[in-house]
Amino acid sequence: MFAKIKQLFNPKNKDIRKRILFTFAALFVFKIGTTIVVPGVDLDTSNLKFLEVVNAMSGGAFEKASIFALGVMPYITASIVIQLLSMDIIPYLAELNKQGGVGRNKLHQITRVVGIILAFLQGLLYSVSYIKTGTTVDYLLYSLVLTAGTALVMWIGDQITKKGIGNGTSMIIMAGIITTLPNMFVSLWNELITNGNGFLGILTFVLFVVVFLGIIVGVVFEECAERRVPIQYANKSTSVLGKQTYIPFKLNGAGVIPVIFASAIMSIPQILTAVIKNNDYALFVNKYLNYTTPVGFAIYMLLIIGFAYLYTFMQLKPEEMADNLNKNGGYIPGVRPGKDTEKYIKTILKRITIVGALFLALLAGLPIIFEAFSTLNTSISISGTGLLIVVGVALETYKQLESQLVSRTYVRGRKGRR
Repeated sequence: MFAKIKQLFNPKNKDIRKRILFTFAALFVFKIGTTIVVPGVDLDTSNLKFLEVVNAMSGGAFEKASIFALGVMPYITASIVIQLLSMDIIPYLAELNKQGGVGRNKLHQITRVVGIILAFLQGLLYSVSYIKTGTTVDYLLYSLVLTAGTALVMWIGDQITKKGIGNGTSMIIMAGIITTLPNMFVSLWNELITNGNGFLGILTFVLFVVVFLGIIVGVVFEECAERRVPIQYANKSTSVLGKQTYIPFKLNGAGVIPVIFASAIMSIPQILTAVIKNNDYALFVNKYLNYTTPVGFAIYMLLIIGFAYLYTFMQLKPEEMADNLNKNGGYIPGVRPGKDTEKYIKTILKRITIVGALFLALLAGLPIIFEAFSTLNTSISISGTGLLIVVGVALETYKQLESQLVSRTYVRGRKGRR
């Protein structure tokens, strides 16, 4: 790792350093935007509940009623919806998905348009739910400002992808989560130690930090864990340059998408409570769909596990994988091509996905369990989901940066031998 950092300061890698600086500059602009509050809006965001996911990804902008309150969440939701609809549900989108680069560009444009529409609708729902005293004009104005903020954040993300390092949308989400961590630890320090809790306060603070670091280690292990299925090709050697050919199946192939899905679904009844204003409906939601109740918590966990299975299988498509292997003359040793290969891949996915889904549910449930048993300030929480996003994005960005440095070193080495 330190060798790679040293390579960054090589004069020949000046363009990579420029990309890194551009990324930091763009993220700085995003952070400034999260501090700009929409004028004339009085929001009551004291009880965000499932919208804590939105607030965390926006760097606390939602709670502050910032112009970037929605962040990239509408775009992420639109991406998931379009991705699902393009899997043989809507023929036009499915056809675009099969057209390669041109089709993907059109899908990207459609996703952006859908993201803007969702941003306006979400902004309208949130304004009706959280603005204390407002008129129809106030709701529309706030919704338009949030939509414009989302459009700007999407543009910043595109610029990072083109001119910076890593995926722009992912980097913005990671930056939003990271910026909330210093305030959390400062609040924890003030509440446990500055306020004079003595040795017990210091011990609690150290224990919190140890648990926090332990979760990071667990997330890194989970993100790097994979099941490697060896592949043999007809009339070819079992390895290339001494390396075995294999298909890697990640333990958590769905990433954090199931948590976003589950949170979005569970937040809908909560938002409608403020819109409908019906006591019986509000009582039902608070009793059965509130994550602080056993029933609501169980539904939330089941939704995460169910979406993890659904998204993993929709992404990897065992039938297509088996078909592509057969077309390319590849097979899994000891397994017949065709249906047997498809069944074998499904079995592997089922086994590793249950472990990954349970781990994901545990990470998502940690803040809820911590809040239920902790007497600390609500701003202090062990957000396993946030750490999963940060670690995942950091690892992907590091791998991308490492591959660029390795490829440049290889090219310069070949030129030097000529």
